[in-house]
Amino acid sequence: MSSKKETATRKRLRSSSLSAIISIALMLFMVGIVGILVLSARSLSAFVKENIGFSIYIEDGTSDTEANYLRKVLDASHYVKSTQYYSKSDAAQLMEQDLGTDFVEYLGYNPLSAFIDVRLHAQYANNDSIAKIEQWLEQFAQIKEVDYQKSLVSLVNENVNRISLVVLGVAALMLFLALVLINNTVRLLVYSKRFIINTMKLVGANWSFIRRPFVVRGMLHGLYAALLAMLLLTALLYAISTEIADITQIVSPLHIGAVYALLLLLGIGINLISTSLSVNKYLRLNSGDLYY
Repeated sequence: MSSKKETATRKRLRSSSLSAIISIALMLFMVGIVGILVLSARSLSAFVKENIGFSIYIEDGTSDTEANYLRKVLDASHYVKSTQYYSKSDAAQLMEQDLGTDFVEYLGYNPLSAFIDVRLHAQYANNDSIAKIEQWLEQFAQIKEVDYQKSLVSLVNENVNRISLVVLGVAALMLFLALVLINNTVRLLVYSKRFIINTMKLVGANWSFIRRPFVVRGMLHGLYAALLAMLLLTALLYAISTEIADITQIVSPLHIGAVYALLLLLGIGINLISTSLSVNKYLRLNSGDLYY
């Protein structure tokens, strides 16, 4: 009979330990997601801004050689990230793809101008910088017009700043919730073993001897939970990368490594501290107080 009770007790302890590990892992997983967003916020901001640019329309009669020379001048400037030259025929092909019909054949001539598509470095992707660049471009006689959407540039910059603040707020909230919930999970796990702690105390075991196995087990739970959270986060990032190829430009291996280190630190550290505090609490209690 006693053997059956011991077996049932071990199963309950394993079940409670597994539940604790899964609960902690899920919280660390959420913290990991927010951590990736926080660390990648600057890269994401730069990625969005660098996809904003402007088009330089070339005067009719300008040769491809002259247009490509202008493009090389732009490439050599410190504010331009990349350029792409489109001839009149290239512009017509793009328009034909958008319209779904050969408008050149319908009109009898190509009314479009050749143009250079310009992408700026993130720090220059704002209206003030683009306005100064536009003034600088006025010296080139080959340029007919510089076209960009001022409202879109302003809107993107404003929204990027707002999103960054929101992500930081969510990160702080998630970290706080993780600390509280992981601490509560560990305390409940220790609470379920309070009578074992009291029994060991009654037979004369000193506090450090009683505390050691609980602390080691708590640290192992934190390690297992962190590893599980890292596995889930890796699977999520892999799934995203199969759908969005450019994700590697936003989330770098350095960011992922920093988040994994944070998950290990949180998982092991919080479990260590919470377990120590919880065990100490029940070591201080009298036997009669364990029932309350």
